[in-house]
Amino acid sequence: MKIAFLADVHFQDLYGEFSDSDFKGIENPKTGKKTILRTMDSQLHSTRIFNENYFAFLAALDDIAKRNIKIVALPGDYTDDGQAYNLRGLRKILDEYQKKYQMRFFTTTGNHDPVNPFLKQGGKSDFMDENGGELLIISDEKFIKNKDQKAVVTKDIAMSGYLEILNSMKDFGFNPSKKDLFWQTPFSTYSYEEFNFKNALKDSEFSNRMYEVSPGYSVPDFSYVVEPAEGIWLMAIDGNTYIPKNNNGNPKDENNFNGASIGYNNVLTNKKHLFSWVEKVVSEAKKHNKTLIAFTHYPILDFNDNANSEIKKLLGKDKWQMDRVPKDEVAELFAKAGLKLHFAGHMHINDTGIKKFQNDKMLINIQVPSLAAYIPGYKILTVNSQDEFEVETVSIKKVPRFTELFPLYEREFEHLKAENLNNIWNHDILKTKNYQDFTLFHLKELVRLRFISSDWPKDFIEKASQLSGKDLLELSSKNKDFSEKTKRNFAKWNFEDALLNLYQFQSADELAKKDIPKKRLAQYKVLEQNFENLKTQDQFLNQLKTFFKILEKLSSGDASDHFRIDFKKGEIVKIN
Repeated sequence: MKIAFLADVHFQDLYGEFSDSDFKGIENPKTGKKTILRTMDSQLHSTRIFNENYFAFLAALDDIAKRNIKIVALPGDYTDDGQAYNLRGLRKILDEYQKKYQMRFFTTTGNHDPVNPFLKQGGKSDFMDENGGELLIISDEKFIKNKDQKAVVTKDIAMSGYLEILNSMKDFGFNPSKKDLFWQTPFSTYSYEEFNFKNALKDSEFSNRMYEVSPGYSVPDFSYVVEPAEGIWLMAIDGNTYIPKNNNGNPKDENNFNGASIGYNNVLTNKKHLFSWVEKVVSEAKKHNKTLIAFTHYPILDFNDNANSEIKKLLGKDKWQMDRVPKDEVAELFAKAGLKLHFAGHMHINDTGIKKFQNDKMLINIQVPSLAAYIPGYKILTVNSQDEFEVETVSIKKVPRFTELFPLYEREFEHLKAENLNNIWNHDILKTKNYQDFTLFHLKELVRLRFISSDWPKDFIEKASQLSGKDLLELSSKNKDFSEKTKRNFAKWNFEDALLNLYQFQSADELAKKDIPKKRLAQYKVLEQNFENLKTQDQFLNQLKTFFKILEKLSSGDASDHFRIDFKKGEIVKIN
């Protein structure tokens, strides 16, 4: 049995239509098609690509179809804010693949779908207009701040709540199907033996899936467990926890809820019933000899390869999305409940997290890479037995049509140049030859245009950016002489290259090694060891020491490309 996991698709329908507006986008001179797209500038300031992932999604589904995989799980953020037109476009594609290839799709919620427990008005100001400038598309005229601003008003850009998500995506796991051998929610009262489709359908109704997140505030929980094939239980955990901002406010006020992006740390405080439900499902799975696989949007284990203390030391406790790192208690509660294997998204990274406990229990969290970030890909789980699994990461490198929108970006670039704006995006991204290179260029620009200023100490970056690899070698071991050949080899790269490589490892883990010269990787190890042995009170040198320690940890984590899991032996074995 093989199951594909596609996380953080962030689907936006480039060729969608609004039900209440004549606007169909701007015409692409390459194809003659009307296209609703976001600007390249907005993409390169975001942790996700908005446009080209449309084509990557189709390429991934085609690849899954070629492999004859019939079960596909989507651990949240399958749309970018759950707007009605995007949900329609996504549903159309999933329906097509279900009919053509007999696939079945099982979704769970992400923090971008829904953004809020209830429908929320809003929009985006960074769509592209016909001149390459920015266009505002909003759900309500009240968001227009000045009369001269170009705007399209449509209800289809409002951010869906749970009810809208259920109405659109009910055929993809949120409701039971007559094909299911078993289906249940945390609020179901029937046992495995008592399951029937009629009862399950009743339990899937919106009103029967509510819980009190805070006194007086009832919100939905779309968790479910399903048996799509004999012996396999897929547990889709709704990790969204929308906590009220003001406990004295209106429980139905769309603006009175905090976002859910922190993940399981909020489940600990405001959604504890999930842990007892997981324990119950684990027990039932054992009783009936079922293989249980869980998936959620959010990670349940550390995803920074034990580098959190160094990251906090160098950058500060509020940087690098540290608030999204789950507390140890999350893993402990899941392990206590008996959970063993969990797939997650949210972070747009490729990673494997392993935690062993005193009672020989082992918990594994597999981070599924996003199709909208570097390195784009998905995971295939092969179930060999209840204790033995194989996990393979499939990189989506070649994507048909990924350059389709480039003529429109050319127009945008010329518009930005005419405006004489500083620090505009690098035009060379339009020279990339494949989708994977495009996502690497996206990461490079994201580091330059956003991460350097938002995450890193300014004085450290100013000093470090002046250094070559040769300079770093000499700083790391002041009393040591190096050959001229060694110095020349280290001089081939600089600190900015190392900084990009650090982000590559954070995003892609061991997959990044395919894009970084082997000699440089060996040189990083030399620097890390040299700095580790360097005894100094110099603040800058100690910052460099911490930097290379983070780089070393992120580049040497557990197997995350292709590996076997053996729960009986308590080990993960890399497959070359």
